[in-house]
Amino acid sequence: MVEVNPPIPEKLISFYRFIPTARKPIRADASAGGTIPTRSFRYCEPIRTASSFGWYMFPPMDFGLLWDGSDVLWSHAGQPEWKPLARQHFPNFSKYFDERAPADCKGYAVPFLGSMPEPGIVNIWSGWVARSAPGWNVLVRPVANLPQPGGWENYEGVVETDRWFGPLFVNIRLRRTGIPILVKRELPLFQVQPLPRWLLSDKVYNSFDIVPSMDDLTEADWQAYRETVVIPQSAANRKLGDYAARTRKRRKGDGGGDTGAPEK
Repeated sequence: MVEVNPPIPEKLISFYRFIPTARKPIRADASAGGTIPTRSFRYCEPIRTASSFGWYMFPPMDFGLLWDGSDVLWSHAGQPEWKPLARQHFPNFSKYFDERAPADCKGYAVPFLGSMPEPGIVNIWSGWVARSAPGWNVLVRPVANLPQPGGWENYEGVVETDRWFGPLFVNIRLRRTGIPILVKRELPLFQVQPLPRWLLSDKVYNSFDIVPSMDDLTEADWQAYRETVVIPQSAANRKLGDYAARTRKRRKGDGGGDTGAPEK
């Protein structure tokens, strides 16, 4: 039996801005930035729920990446020419950091970009640091249901942000060579989602069962199938979005609220 932690704390996570021009995180959008088809947005609650789960993080500036299959180059508006990327600080950030950091922290500003030893892998910092409530981690992942710009894909990672007060970053894998890839400040770079640490335990992952055949379904299983599949599809005047309506009503009753688009 897995022990579940206490209810959600009053303040689940705090975001700390280090790069002064970094765009603020925002609540993830149930419409995935308006890209989900209208019918899916109205009636497909699984898509809405997944899309609105967590917060969007943005790159702190527009910049370009260029991979030749071996080396990664980068450029931005203040540096139009392409230069090799190793470890690169955000423009003027080292000075900004040292002017505000305690004496023993000076010189330890976090790089904005880094080319990893593995070919085509780039580390990008959002300019933010996060601290979550005790017992809570965050999952760093691609933006849910929002098509990724061409040319790269995000790695996913789970960070113990209640214990590790460090940069919120993402590692990306470049997928094309010889063609510039533009990373734009106006588009979410990745999504962070809160996870209670107990959810990551082996007890949880080992707590599963397999029903090997339809012959092994119980009458309770078949009744659930009737309610989910048979009755809705056999109804003369099937009501669209019944699952969505019931789920939203239940969520509001649980105090979860709606999953509509956030205020911009």
